[in-house]
Amino acid sequence: MSASQQELDEFQAEVAAWFSVNKPADPSFLLPQSFMEVGTDQQFEFLRNWQRKVYEAGYLGMAWPKEYGGGGREQAFQDIATAEMVRQKVPFMTNTIGLSWAGPLILNMGTEAQKEAYIKRILSAEDIWCQGFSEPDNGSDLGNAQLRAVRDGDEYILNGSKIWTSLGAYADFIILLARTDTQTNTKYEGLSYFLAPMKIAGVEPAPIKKLTGEHGFTQTFFNDARIADTCLIGEEGGGWQVAMKTLTFERAVSGGQAGGVHSMSVSAMEVVEMARRVMRDGKPVIEDPIIRDQLVSFLIEERGLALNDKRGEIPGLISERPASIAMSRKLTNSEWRRRLNQFAVTLQGANASRYVGDADAIDGGRWQRGYFNAFSGTIGGGTSQIQKNIVGERVLGLPKSE
Repeated sequence: MSASQQELDEFQAEVAAWFSVNKPADPSFLLPQSFMEVGTDQQFEFLRNWQRKVYEAGYLGMAWPKEYGGGGREQAFQDIATAEMVRQKVPFMTNTIGLSWAGPLILNMGTEAQKEAYIKRILSAEDIWCQGFSEPDNGSDLGNAQLRAVRDGDEYILNGSKIWTSLGAYADFIILLARTDTQTNTKYEGLSYFLAPMKIAGVEPAPIKKLTGEHGFTQTFFNDARIADTCLIGEEGGGWQVAMKTLTFERAVSGGQAGGVHSMSVSAMEVVEMARRVMRDGKPVIEDPIIRDQLVSFLIEERGLALNDKRGEIPGLISERPASIAMSRKLTNSEWRRRLNQFAVTLQGANASRYVGDADAIDGGRWQRGYFNAFSGTIGGGTSQIQKNIVGERVLGLPKSE
């Protein structure tokens, strides 16, 4: 039986009170803006401890099965808890790939042994996960992955490398797309998908320094790394289908994620408040009618994106194309965030050249840093160009380009 509105309201009050009391104070060091920027031990331990505390309080994985460490409750309860995390601007959950991609995938396609081994440890942040899809010569073309996995008895031997591996320096496991057969009719048929350990001989993550100075990504090298054949999820040669299922979780086309926030929130109203403080020609820039018009456009777009998400929850409103809003969400949200940060920087005039660490930087340089980091969201999980093709073909019904 579904929870009553009274039960949900009481739970919302409970959650609000808990986060109000337990929200950690700002640490003495710079926190990353998302899981893609976690680059120091100090940041990592702070965020992992916070995720563990939220999970132990019962506010993470609430809709995941109880037998694997979840809460076994209705999704509505997790939605309330996640919304409260956003409202109170609490730190994000560092194990994003585990909570939102690997975990849902394992629950959907994994064996009983895999569910028992991984799910609870994903929620508690005991095991951190990263993604191994992109390769140096094959970025968005996942079907052309060349990292080899050669069977040797009850093991596979891995050779090759993956790049842009978020949390690669800290991860215990990687969701890994590898080529097990080079003699197939199509490139997609020779791929297999593994839940592979990272902290074994032959696996070496090398940090990649970003323009911001942060080291959230790695290139991960595999040199005769041996993994058990029980790491395979799905059938050998069926990795392409598993990878496509993973992307539906990453892009939020499919539900089943554990909940929680996965990046520092940003809102158009924060830019409005900054525009009241930033001076140009002796007056706040918000007094410029052109600036006000642009700010209103961002506010309207932000509200529109939120309402569109609500619309996507009502089957009767999306019956013709049930996945249309979900498929376009990643594109619209990531591009809006990038443009908002860029606009915030342009409002600052000459001060836009100041960055994090400069005592005179507006808002500590967060908007400059946010602009640089926003590009990760427009690239990861399929670039904006790829997303436009997907929307054109699968939502608008346009013919596939040659």
